Amino acid sequence: MANFLHVGCGPKRKDQTTSAFNTPDWCEIRLDIDPAVSPDVVGSITDMPAVETASVQAVFSSHNIEHLYPHDVPLALAEFYRVLTHDGFVVITCPDLQSVCALIAEDKLTEAAYISPAGPIAPLDILYGHRVAMANGNLYMAHRCGFTKKVLSATLQTAGFQAVAAMARPACFDLWALASKIAIDETELRSLAAAHFPK
Repeated sequence: MANFLHVGCGPKRKDQTTSAFNTPDWCEIRLDIDPAVSPDVVGSITDMPAVETASVQAVFSSHNIEHLYPHDVPLALAEFYRVLTHDGFVVITCPDLQSVCALIAEDKLTEAAYISPAGPIAPLDILYGHRVAMANGNLYMAHRCGFTKKVLSATLQTAGFQAVAAMARPACFDLWALASKIAIDETELRSLAAAHFPK
């Protein structure tokens, strides 16, 4: 069984990651900065000393990196890279600023872009963090940076990942990226991405 590190997991579990991770072939290790969500490991994604080097085959990061200051993003990616086995990979999803800013350009900053289980989400929430959660005291929800598909891909390549596949979903206002530590051919990269990206 392979291990994947679910970073910044919040209350989510394996069945809320990707369809490929949600199988008996993968064992989930949950890491979060907030002990209230009962993670296996309490810690920041920019410094994970409790996770051994080259100890996991994959890292899953959903809506975490936008919570970092821009200068901390390379630290987090370096930690993801460090804990992965030599042929490991990372799956990252985060907001897509290009599609969000298209709504802002239409002067829809505070209008609902979509309805989530937590209620209406406006471009303002996607840019800076969920206002209701922050108003209720959860300042972990604040956003401090952002990405487009081009920038996310380049950031992963700069971090040392040798193969990167990325996808923007404008209707969902999000980005998905899969990055491998080793160079793999286009067919293998596309197949791996297809297994983890939303359909």
